[in-house]
Amino acid sequence: MFSSFLKSKTAMVEPSDALPGRDTALPVAETHRVLGTPLKPPFGAGIEVAYFGLGCFWGAERMFWQTPGVHSTAVGYQGGFTPNPTYEETCTNRTGHAEVVMVAFDPAQITYADLLKRFWEEHDPTQGMRQGNDVGTTYRSAIYTVDAAQAAAAARSREQYQAALSAAGRGEITTEIAPAGPFYYAEDYHQQYLDKNPNGYCNLAGTGVSCPIGTGVSAA
Repeated sequence: MFSSFLKSKTAMVEPSDALPGRDTALPVAETHRVLGTPLKPPFGAGIEVAYFGLGCFWGAERMFWQTPGVHSTAVGYQGGFTPNPTYEETCTNRTGHAEVVMVAFDPAQITYADLLKRFWEEHDPTQGMRQGNDVGTTYRSAIYTVDAAQAAAAARSREQYQAALSAAGRGEITTEIAPAGPFYYAEDYHQQYLDKNPNGYCNLAGTGVSCPIGTGVSAA
């Protein structure tokens, strides 16, 4: 019996206990169902990419695709150990991955700081390995950064939002901030799920505390 059986859903799996996964990526559509843009890179000149985990990725993806300046979005698994996991495998708590939204954005229309502001305000980053009624390591709050500039901006925004949360009597931020590892696309039925299922489940809920960063459109 592997040691993860003895741990709660909120304990990260050890790499040695992680599921082996597979070499082949899960198939997804080529085009974003709502935006009509590519679901996978290349996205075109000037488009940048960011990765955010806000709990269940269905509502989080919709929030980002509805944000002006966002070029494309996709949902997937990131931050763990198992290559190309299935949704069922992530539910076993044996992949180490979080549910994550890939956000491709045009920095001439929306800044990374603006995206961070949306990230902080649209979920509760103080809950540890859960988000509302969704409990487990897959639902942890996370920012996976692609370069030093994003890492610095994410860390700075965490400090600023923590100050705002503390002033409002809220708890400590538990958000994981780490360099982005491989992003594994989730199954096609998860992509733009709430457009396919308008009355589907969405557990996205913020703290009600405003984040004092990133307002307005960046200069072209």
